[in-house]
Amino acid sequence: MQTWTSHSPGDAEARGCTTVRGKWRLDALIGVGGMAEVYAATHPSGRRGAVKVLHPHVPFMPEVDCAFLRDGHPNAVRVLEDDIDDEGNVCIVMELLEGGTLQEWAEAEGGKLPPARVLRIADQVLDGLAALHDAGIVHRDIKPDNLFLTSEGRVKILDFGLAHLGDEDSNSAAAALYGVVMGTPEFMSPEQARGRWDLVNAQSDLWSVGATLFMLLSGEVVRARSTLPDMPAAIFEGPARALSAVLPEAHPALVEIVERALEQTVENRWADARTMQTAVRAAFLTMFGEPLS
Repeated sequence: MQTWTSHSPGDAEARGCTTVRGKWRLDALIGVGGMAEVYAATHPSGRRGAVKVLHPHVPFMPEVDCAFLRDGHPNAVRVLEDDIDDEGNVCIVMELLEGGTLQEWAEAEGGKLPPARVLRIADQVLDGLAALHDAGIVHRDIKPDNLFLTSEGRVKILDFGLAHLGDEDSNSAAAALYGVVMGTPEFMSPEQARGRWDLVNAQSDLWSVGATLFMLLSGEVVRARSTLPDMPAAIFEGPARALSAVLPEAHPALVEIVERALEQTVENRWADARTMQTAVRAAFLTMFGEPLS
């Protein structure tokens, strides 16, 4: 499962073997992040789930509990229910997945994945994002650590903690709470890095998809900087690195998909997730002589 950096591992581990509202027994700590702890859990019926417990300082955002997640799109982690635990913390119960994040899969295979596999992953990610965007939601934190590949080969979009935060005022409030930059610098679009929330839209997610594909194919991040504080400045200094320069053997159709997604100007990127998905499928057919299925 995911490996997150714990800010308070002692507190998280101390919560083990408790229950959420007398229903979900917390069996084991899966991971800890800046916004939540996640536990493998069991319902009295025997059903298994993953319980995300938001840290006390994190306000509950109703957008997390959206119809999109409850309806169970095959390429997004499904939310089963939300509740308040005995300590007053917001808990979100999700399906329990088996497999690993794309970050973990890539690391296990030497830092990158073969093109055919990357295109299959991209197809599923874009299918999920197309549905998400149709629902009026922008994820805002697409990255390899937030994309889970199950043992059955299904890609699931994770962690909607930054998704659809609302208007510019609420974004500013959240930025003040979590820090000036919301998101992951290496995978943030230029407009998001600048805090231009009036420009952040579905195509910002596509920039993040491009950055993710760039890393999965090359084993490198698009904006290479030595320290994390340098990253935001690097993102809006100029054009992203060309995949063709880092991976000269890459097929032109693959290069076009990634480099168009990483265009600095929103208007020059893929128009939407479905358009980019069509290009992914066409590239797979061109490169491998069979339809992507």
